Amino acid sequence: MKLYDYYRSSAAYRVRIALNLKGIAAERAFVHLRHGEHTQPAYAAVNPQKFVPTLEDGAHRLTQSVAILEYLEETHPAPPLLPGDAAGRARVRALAQVIACDIHPLNNLRVLRHLGTALGLDEAARNGWYRHWIAEGFAALEAMLAGHPATGHLCHGDKPTLADLCLVPQVYNAERFACDLSPYPTIRRIAEAARRIPAFADAAPEKQPDAE
Repeated sequence: MKLYDYYRSSAAYRVRIALNLKGIAAERAFVHLRHGEHTQPAYAAVNPQKFVPTLEDGAHRLTQSVAILEYLEETHPAPPLLPGDAAGRARVRALAQVIACDIHPLNNLRVLRHLGTALGLDEAARNGWYRHWIAEGFAALEAMLAGHPATGHLCHGDKPTLADLCLVPQVYNAERFACDLSPYPTIRRIAEAARRIPAFADAAPEKQPDAE
């Protein structure tokens, strides 16, 4: 396998955790987003959306991190990242999608850049935008996790699931933008527990070869 990666990409971070948990070694190709390497024709030929991650597995070229996670789950089922029951799988997917579909797309690099270049928002205003959507999403996520009988040491029980793979990178980003996470004790507790798992710790942005 070959993973096109960038150390601060939360979508790529999700896939790194999954590869670690499943014990899959992948060649790494680093695409520097802030230097615009993803916009160059060479990478556009790999991924027409010009996003990371992209995962190549033999003749298969896969994009979109959640689709990649599902592919890894189907092709390398141990250890499982989805529960064995339909209701549990639906819950884990819902938790993951709150992050991957509702929070993250509003706050990724291209959106923040557009707010500055096209709409003229300064850094303080862009950061305010970021924090607003973190607060909106995390408030809902906290309510979905806190007190739910399926919530355990982690998002769903005591073993990592796709929900945790999405949560930890989003918490990392929220901390980087100095978001107030005090209203979300369950989210903080789960993220701290997950970060102690070696597969999560080794996938952290600061531990990647391209970290700056």
